[in-house]
Amino acid sequence: MTLFDVYPLQPVEIVKGRGCRVWDAQGQEYLDLYGGHAVISIGHSHPHYVAALAAQSQKLCFYSNSVINSLQQRLAERLGQQSGYDDYRLFLINSGAEANENALKLASFHTGRKRILAAVKAFHGRTSLAVEATNNPKIIAPVNDNGHVTFLPLNDIEPWRKELQRGDVAACIVECIQGVGGIQLATAEFMQQLHEECRRNGTVLVCDEIQCGYGRSGKFFAHQHLGICPDIITVAKGIANGYPMGAVLISPMFEAKYGQLGTTFGGNHLGCAAALAVLDVMENEHLVENAAAVGTYLMERLRKLNLPHVVEVRGRGLMIGIELDVPYKDIRNDLLLKHHVFTGCAGTNVLRLLPPLCLTKAEADEFIGAFGECVAAADAAAKVTM
Repeated sequence: MTLFDVYPLQPVEIVKGRGCRVWDAQGQEYLDLYGGHAVISIGHSHPHYVAALAAQSQKLCFYSNSVINSLQQRLAERLGQQSGYDDYRLFLINSGAEANENALKLASFHTGRKRILAAVKAFHGRTSLAVEATNNPKIIAPVNDNGHVTFLPLNDIEPWRKELQRGDVAACIVECIQGVGGIQLATAEFMQQLHEECRRNGTVLVCDEIQCGYGRSGKFFAHQHLGICPDIITVAKGIANGYPMGAVLISPMFEAKYGQLGTTFGGNHLGCAAALAVLDVMENEHLVENAAAVGTYLMERLRKLNLPHVVEVRGRGLMIGIELDVPYKDIRNDLLLKHHVFTGCAGTNVLRLLPPLCLTKAEADEFIGAFGECVAAADAAAKVTM
């Protein structure tokens, strides 16, 4: 048997990590500004995290949700305290797609409606309704294309208002910082107006914080920059630093009913231990504050350099997009293969930086130096071919 070949792979096998550094099978060290796609929140192989997983694995890794699991309640209390949402309820699952799937299902149960509004360039996952709410026809199978979702431009309230006034919309789902969409930021004005329109028309507002949440933006949640309080918040990626986990934070207006939602593996003992360790490290090492400070430093330095081919540097905290006027491919490959730096990407011309939240200013400077050399080389090559 071989693997089902659906991933375009970089020619590197990563076998070890520590903090913002990873090493390949040949022992080469890399600076990781990708974080395994925003998953590594507290850094690779943090000692406290490793110890917590080891200790829990020696006691119990899994039992089903048919019995009491006090780790789940501890996680709910800690997450409520640190995020500022201690009056919300928590439903634990395994991934971001599942989080959005269950959030939209809850909205439909609550309102009795079928329609969903989502943003142009949105990415919400690959399960049935989550992928239908993703603005990419290439990954939506015919069986998922059921006409439930209308895509509208981010930061233009009038089309959203017009659709909401029809009175048949169950939920609006928005990433306050679009990741796959190229680090596009929702404005405070737009989100506040959308929040009010949802209230006025009995529609549930879902904030997808799967990539932009959990401290990445420099606040616990990205929507906390914008002065709103959504009805449902979805999280995953950074919640357990690489252990598969997702969650839905649900406002008090929703009624919990036995059997309405369910999961086999969600909220298992090992996952809860991992998530609790993440919250420990985030609090003790002030990683949300670090994301704000180092992210601001990195963006300001990149902007001041005024490098060729850089159209715009945008983002919040340690969720940063560098828009280029050339395809990112060569620059990204040079960063990886010549300078040993991992970055992400979006579209055809945006480099996406999603490092662990423990990134230091010295590591930010290291990236800036490498990126500057790569852009200069691309500029020189372009002039030679002119």
